[in-house]
Amino acid sequence: MTKLHKAYIGGQWLTGNRGSFEVDDPATGESVAKVADVSLDQVEQAIDAANQAFESWRRLSAQERADGVLAWYDKVRENRQRLAEMITRESGKPIAEALSEVDYGASYLRWFAEQGVRAGGQTLPTLPGGRRPLTLKQPVGVVGVITPWNFPLAMIARKAAPALAAGCTLVIKPAAETPLTALLLAELAEQAGLPAGVINLIPGTDAAAIGKCLCTHSKVRKLSFTGSTAVGRVLMAQSAQKIQRLSLELGGNAPFLVFDDANLEAAVEGLIASKFRNSGQTCVCANRILVQRGIYDSFIARLKTRMASLTLGPGALPGADLGPLISDRAIARVESLVEQALEAGAVQTLGAGRVGEGSRYHSPTLLESVTPENPIWSQEIFGPVVSVTPFDSEEDGITLANHTEAGLASYLFSDSLSRAIRVAESLDYGMVGINEGIISSATAPFGGIKSSGLGREGGQEGMDEYLETKYLCLGGIG
Repeated sequence: MTKLHKAYIGGQWLTGNRGSFEVDDPATGESVAKVADVSLDQVEQAIDAANQAFESWRRLSAQERADGVLAWYDKVRENRQRLAEMITRESGKPIAEALSEVDYGASYLRWFAEQGVRAGGQTLPTLPGGRRPLTLKQPVGVVGVITPWNFPLAMIARKAAPALAAGCTLVIKPAAETPLTALLLAELAEQAGLPAGVINLIPGTDAAAIGKCLCTHSKVRKLSFTGSTAVGRVLMAQSAQKIQRLSLELGGNAPFLVFDDANLEAAVEGLIASKFRNSGQTCVCANRILVQRGIYDSFIARLKTRMASLTLGPGALPGADLGPLISDRAIARVESLVEQALEAGAVQTLGAGRVGEGSRYHSPTLLESVTPENPIWSQEIFGPVVSVTPFDSEEDGITLANHTEAGLASYLFSDSLSRAIRVAESLDYGMVGINEGIISSATAPFGGIKSSGLGREGGQEGMDEYLETKYLCLGGIG
């Protein structure tokens, strides 16, 4: 077993006490590697290592911590191609998207290294009696991190960068489907000179037990999780036992509104960018396409042409637009959702379903005549399936868009500035893309409302998630 197939705990590369598990290539189903499967004893070992490293890491100056994160950033940039190839190999996404993910993830390392040196408190106005109030910003402590498979590099960088810059230390549980990218990131952090125990990487298959340990362990003061709403609810309940701080980025059901005054070419391209990135396997991808009736036929005609031009193939193949879905279970779920939608009255006007017997490739599929009563309306599709519903008035569109418990991302296309602002303010979502299908940035707060989670990642808000505010009141001065 090579170094990159082991757990990384307290600066040491260790085999798993539970043996190892297979990681496969979604394009072929063939084994890529065997990776260490950690035990709960090793999870506790990682927590202890993070806790021990915390005292020295927090006491470094903000600039020293920033320098460490920037050194990691430099290593990521130097290994851009290697990281992208690893992402493609274990997640299946096209190499162009994998390269973009490396750049996107690296941008968080740089942004939060710069933000960390500015994360100060305040000197407040003097109180009666000559008392002097002031505030300090201090790191939360040891942070447990649980990341998904669809962005195996970016989701770690988005959480690790602000945590490290703030002075926290980390225990990271990557998805079992994509641990190799995470392990390579840990190796690069080691090469960058980050001290032993500051980052700990614990791959494993017993996700429920590991998650519970990170939620209930007395030394873990915060949990940051990206994944399904169902799992988020379980983790939130477990964290309640010791009032653990939480950041939860959960499932979405994004509406994509196209109004009759929209630039249709821009709207179609925005939809393609949002819907088909990573073959539709993103939490912020357009999930319910709502098109105003007056331009419905024109929009659908353009969309069909554009969807038909998309190329399926292995992620390593130059020019591939869509790779395979992550697993056999994932493609079976998408097939089931399409079948249920058709049984409930939807009409399939483009697409041939699974491409090749036993493969994980699913053709771009267009479903029309989808109503709010259709089962697919309330499901996060997580596949290359476009579900379209017409609407009449602006009010109807807003009502349909908000007809969900999810509240992560939303999109609207309109050439009317007043309508765009009016509708954006009415959408019950944490993020709104206006005439834009790709909205995430290290400089902006990413997160949802309602059942889509708690907290924000990115922007100054992302830094605050890893800091506690301490109030000091100084008396007897002057």
